[in-house]
Amino acid sequence: MSTSRSLKARRGPAAWWAVSSTRSRWTGVGAATLVLALGATSVFVWTSPGNTVTEALGTAARSVIEAESLAEERAAWEKEKRTLQSEIRVLESSMVLSKANLKETNAKTAALQQALWSTQGALTALKASKPASTPKSAPPAAVQAGGAPAEDVITAPSKAELVNPASSYLGLYTEQAPFNWATYDATASRLGTTPSVVGYFGGWDEAFRANAVTRAWERDTLPILTWESRPIGSANDQIIEPDYTLPAIIGDPEAGVPGSYDDYLRQYARDIVSTGLPMGIRLNHEMNGVWYPWAETDGQGNSLNSNRVGDYVKMWKHVHDIFAEEGANDLVIWIWSPNIINNLPATHKAAGFLNGLYPGDDYVDWVGLSGYLRPAYKPENDFSFAYSFDASLAELRRITAKPIFLAEIGASEIGGHKAAWVTSLFEALAKPENDDIVGLSWFNMAITTYVEGERATNDWRIDSRPDSLAAFVDGLARPDSDFALTAR
Repeated sequence: MSTSRSLKARRGPAAWWAVSSTRSRWTGVGAATLVLALGATSVFVWTSPGNTVTEALGTAARSVIEAESLAEERAAWEKEKRTLQSEIRVLESSMVLSKANLKETNAKTAALQQALWSTQGALTALKASKPASTPKSAPPAAVQAGGAPAEDVITAPSKAELVNPASSYLGLYTEQAPFNWATYDATASRLGTTPSVVGYFGGWDEAFRANAVTRAWERDTLPILTWESRPIGSANDQIIEPDYTLPAIIGDPEAGVPGSYDDYLRQYARDIVSTGLPMGIRLNHEMNGVWYPWAETDGQGNSLNSNRVGDYVKMWKHVHDIFAEEGANDLVIWIWSPNIINNLPATHKAAGFLNGLYPGDDYVDWVGLSGYLRPAYKPENDFSFAYSFDASLAELRRITAKPIFLAEIGASEIGGHKAAWVTSLFEALAKPENDDIVGLSWFNMAITTYVEGERATNDWRIDSRPDSLAAFVDGLARPDSDFALTAR
């Protein structure tokens, strides 16, 4: 073995890039240090808050987390929505079932009530037909068998006498009359006289209430029913009543199709006949307005409640004809009563508009008006009877010469003009040009409503304030007053 080979063997193998094994080791250490430094630098760079790569990765991570969170929230929301929708469907089904049961119950109740009133009416008619004389062997007329006092027979003037009265009528609407006279009598006491008319309201979901008529005539008072072709519980601002459209009431006579309420109307007429007593019916009043479901148009040329122009007259004649066939028109005073025209849409207060709503003199006994002193809406309102009524009275007189009955009037205390307006009312009624006005019926209630979005309480009562009551009492007591006064 040579010397040079032995030395090489002792040194051991060297790295390919190093001249010697010692250098190889130092080179390896340097390379490792460089790798560590580069790794540390990379870690520092990647973890640095300002590093765009780090920020991008962070943003991506947050987006994934947020997406997963939103997906979970969406899934929970969808589940809650499905649960609520399911509950709504169950509640709607229950409500439909409840309404059906309620409708059936109401129908049964109405039928029973109708049977009761019909029987009461038949009893009243039987009493009215009692012979004027009795055999000598019978008990005195004032005593029934067994010594019980006989009930008085209820009597009333004829329709002809009522339509053309000798003096003017004074009527009241109160909360419950003629079924409860408490408020009616309290107001009468404050007036110092007994009114001669009682006004009340009824809907077409109600059977005829014979006791309203009999209770009124027990007090020698003319009952006047404001009869509305809609449910009695409908809100005043509810103008859409799909079950009570004018076409539904009329039917199609030419095609032999009866109206939807013909059976109801016939029974109603028969029950009136059964009482044998007269009454007034103000059918579907204020038809020239835009706030009831029997109005034909909305003032903008659009149909209301599926009604057509001309349907109101057809409806009125249809009802009147059914009553004639049942013999009820000998007892019913038919009162056609529009609203005063002051605040109506321009198309509805135009001259001649009322002509298209008037059924004709053969179908009407009185023409009437609804008119109120309301808070000032127009600068020309001078808070007088003339402003409230004169233009409307002129329209009525242009259409017909029938007697006029101010079927529903009142005055609000808002604005402080009520007493003066009441005074002007009685001054106007005493004028010769108003001799065709046969009376009035005062809306004696306080009502809270929304007018143009504002909630307000209009106190229409006669005795709302001492000066308003005094003006009414003084008006009735005028020497030229035509009201028949009965001291209380």
